[in-house]
Amino acid sequence: MKTTTVQTVTQLAFLPRVFPINCYLVEEQEGLTLIDAGMPFCKNGILKAASRLRKPIRRIVLTHAHQDHVGALDGLKNALPEAQVYISARDARLLAGDVSLMSHEPNLPVRGGVPKGIKTKPDVLLQDGDMIGSLQAVAAAGHTPGSMAFLDVRNRILIAGDAIQVRGGLAVSGKLMPLFPFPAMATWSKREALASAQKLRRLEPSLLAVGHGRMLAQPGSDLDRVIAEAEADPAFSRLQTGGK
Repeated sequence: MKTTTVQTVTQLAFLPRVFPINCYLVEEQEGLTLIDAGMPFCKNGILKAASRLRKPIRRIVLTHAHQDHVGALDGLKNALPEAQVYISARDARLLAGDVSLMSHEPNLPVRGGVPKGIKTKPDVLLQDGDMIGSLQAVAAAGHTPGSMAFLDVRNRILIAGDAIQVRGGLAVSGKLMPLFPFPAMATWSKREALASAQKLRRLEPSLLAVGHGRMLAQPGSDLDRVIAEAEADPAFSRLQTGGK
C-alpha cells in the first residue's frame, strides 16, 4: 500500500503497479472520514493508516456500489461498529444486490462487480448536496446509476470515484482505454457519465482524486480535454437503450 497526503486528504493506493485500488481518508477535527472500502484485503491497511493519523474513523462513505469500492465494508464495520456508513439512496439498492432500474433511468444493464452478500446496511442515504462533515455530496451518475463524488469545501479537493479514470490514461468514465479498460467495461451509461463529468468540472476542483490512479493537482485543463474528447465521441451523445 502506498500513501500520499495532500492537505486534508490521504490516498491509500493498494496494488498501485498492478491494479490500483484507491481509498481515501479525509481528516476532520474530531476524526476521519473514509471514502470507499476497496477489496476485502484492504481492511488492515486502512485501519493501520488511520492509526498512523492518530484519529478514529467516524464515517465510511461510498462513492458507488462496485465490489472494488465496498469489498472491505463488512470487515471494517465489524472492526468499527460505531462508524456510520453513507451511500447514495440510489446505489443503496446496488449495495443490496438489486440491479433493477428505476422508471426514469436509461434502459441499460448495470455493469461491473455488483456486490453479493454484503451484510452491512447503510446508516445514511445521501442526496445531491448533502454535507458529511466538510464534504459535499455531488450526484455523478454514469458509472453506476447512483455514483457520487465528494468535494472538500475547505480546499476544493474532489474525490470522484470512477466518474473519471486516471490509470491507463485520463478519460471520462465509459471511454475505453486499452491500458486499463476496466472502468469503461463497468460503466452503466456513457451519456450520463459525460453529463456528470461536465458537472464535476464546473466545481473547479483544486485536486482530482479518483478510484484508480494518481491524484491530479489543478486538473482543470486536463478535464477540459477529456470532456471535449467525450463530447466529440458519438457513443457519449447517443441515447442508448437495451445495452445497444
